[in-house]
Amino acid sequence: MSTESEPFKIEVAQRVKRLPPYLFGRINTMLYNKRRNGDDVIDLGMGNPSDPPQDLVIEKLSEAARDPGNHGYSKSNGIANLRREVAAKYMKKYGVRLDPDQEVITCLGSKEGFSHMCLAMMGPGDSAIVPAPFFPIHVYSVALASGNVIALEVADSEKFLSDIAYTCETLYPRPKLLILNYPHNPSSVVVEQSFFDEVVKLAKKYGFMVISDFAYADVAFDGYKPPSFLASPGAAEVGVEFTTMSKGYNMAGWRVGFCAGNAEMISALATIKGYYDYGMFQAIQIAAILALRHTDAAVEEQSQIYQSRRNALCESLARLGWTVDPPKAGMFVWQQVPEPWRSRMSTMDFAMMLLEKGNVAVSPGSGFGPAGEGFLRMSLIENEARLRQAVRQIKSCLREAEADFTAEPAAVS
Repeated sequence: MSTESEPFKIEVAQRVKRLPPYLFGRINTMLYNKRRNGDDVIDLGMGNPSDPPQDLVIEKLSEAARDPGNHGYSKSNGIANLRREVAAKYMKKYGVRLDPDQEVITCLGSKEGFSHMCLAMMGPGDSAIVPAPFFPIHVYSVALASGNVIALEVADSEKFLSDIAYTCETLYPRPKLLILNYPHNPSSVVVEQSFFDEVVKLAKKYGFMVISDFAYADVAFDGYKPPSFLASPGAAEVGVEFTTMSKGYNMAGWRVGFCAGNAEMISALATIKGYYDYGMFQAIQIAAILALRHTDAAVEEQSQIYQSRRNALCESLARLGWTVDPPKAGMFVWQQVPEPWRSRMSTMDFAMMLLEKGNVAVSPGSGFGPAGEGFLRMSLIENEARLRQAVRQIKSCLREAEADFTAEPAAVS
């Protein structure tokens, strides 16, 4: 009889097992290894802002951090003055009146708030409609809340609305939640206010709640003004909207996000957050107030910087012979892989080739679900010179790969 005991088995929860493998893992591993080996990889994959916040915001953070009174636990729904500032921005920018005490809550970045809102709204057997291709957290948050995902393609806005109605008519039980994301990540699709007007009508007709992920509210080009879901009549009766200071304010690592809208949904999120966290560091909240109050011009200037980068990338890709559709908003170019490469290999393999042979990292569209296959997401976080250099490296990589591909039959014979 063996004296050795059986290895202890760790049995993780089913909610963890439901999560798919991280599809960007292969690219991130190669990117890390190449940089460790000294390669200068131009990273157009992750949308991680590379520019700093305004000096006065950093100085206010430093000043507030020196105040001993700011180092205790903070209320999980955010300090009153910050919530008032969010309400003031909605009134000024979108004409939306919000009660800062009942209809606004702060989050540790919009991603945390979004995830906890799904936990507050969904349970086993509930379904949520998400736009496809999808930003991963829109799917994974539903899965972690034990809900089911219905992915509807977002490219054609009118068809998307029609598909929502059809799904509600034919599915039982009906979807409990509709998740929206405009300007859309990854595809950069945009809508006008009339789209949200129709969403509110559908929500009231079919009884679903709405979560609008408005992460790219402050990054738009060529005069386009992204509309707020909450600006549509009756929107606050059926849903909420998440915003963030990560993009336009260059405060991604600060983790400052907000949820605004329906008071009952806000209350439910506050209940969940009350159990999970003690709120944001108060010094960060104080600095965020200053940013919201005094840096509108800087946010607009940052948007212009992204527009210049968009122009540089799109013009360079067009000179390469690629068909380009410049985005009207957001931090990404959603680029279809050109032929013959789209027919020869998967988007993941194409992205791996660009990284391995061209030292350019991009996000393969398949990482955003099946609807993303055949596309690349290319971020605008690098400056214009680096973006143009990235396209030159892509050109050299594809020329070399084409030569190898052409030579293969001769080598086989």
